[in-house]
Amino acid sequence: MTNTRSRGARLAALAAIVTLATAACSSGGKEKTTETSAAGANAAGSSGYTIAMITHETPGDTFWDKIKAGAQQAAKDTGTTLKYSNDPDAAKQAVLIQNAIDSKVSGIATTLVTPDALAGSVKAATDAGIPLVGFNSGIDQYQKLGALMYFGSDENLAGSTAGKRIAEAGAKHPLCAIQAQGSVALEARCAGVKSVLPGTENIQVNGADDAAVVSTLQAKLAQDKSIDYIVTLGAPIAIDALKAMDQASSKAKLITFDLNAEAAQNIQDGKIEFSIDQQPYVQGYLAVTSLYLYLKNGNDIGGGKAVLTGPSFVDKTNIDKILPFTKNNTR
Repeated sequence: MTNTRSRGARLAALAAIVTLATAACSSGGKEKTTETSAAGANAAGSSGYTIAMITHETPGDTFWDKIKAGAQQAAKDTGTTLKYSNDPDAAKQAVLIQNAIDSKVSGIATTLVTPDALAGSVKAATDAGIPLVGFNSGIDQYQKLGALMYFGSDENLAGSTAGKRIAEAGAKHPLCAIQAQGSVALEARCAGVKSVLPGTENIQVNGADDAAVVSTLQAKLAQDKSIDYIVTLGAPIAIDALKAMDQASSKAKLITFDLNAEAAQNIQDGKIEFSIDQQPYVQGYLAVTSLYLYLKNGNDIGGGKAVLTGPSFVDKTNIDKILPFTKNNTR
């Protein structure tokens, strides 16, 4: 396959993904560079562009494997060099953005989970003439901060839609478990549920410590038997919740945001009612590819609005189709 023909196929595939998305969180700060190639794809670095992806990934959270898988595939497809780094501490994430600026990367893709803490570093990037896009977190703040584009789910919509769904199933007193303090995306999810179900109660858990999550949820469930639904905001937290429910002999039902292979299997087995999926693979893919297209052609994806990758619901009606994709980190 010639480069011209393969490039045409890649851009056609991108257009299809963007159309679909519009219709519709490790290494503790250590930088990683992806420089790989695939059959039929440009060699890494052949475009001349280097893109830094900087996230608030918490070590051990499998969600980010999907983000990285999408970003790595996009880097292969576009011939860009990808530098990935992460830190869940907002101040340290800001330093990582500044490091990328200082290294004169071609573009930056970053999560905006703590917008106020990242505002200075985002401005520094734009002041340096480095295009920056937001993804995953910060949908309501990305334009104010100066990001060119945004790829992710509308978390308020996702929360309210989930709330309506469980309200119709009879929920009265959901417990919404927030695993990262200060995250605007997580707060928005619980707020969305509460907008439909005023009886929603939030609980803070330590998402970096599974044993602590289990014990915190187990104690709450044992103390309050009126909790009829548990809403977790990440697939690993859902697995912790299943253990807590068993230990507390809770009759509550469980729903979760996000997806991994274990959570998907539990949906198929009937232990999790459904997942509200934001399609992180697509977020990673589009964040990198959008910067490539902007640098190469001046393209602007989204027409000044966020490109939505969710909410997309996964339940017993479609889990058989989706489960295989969760095992290779593409869904």
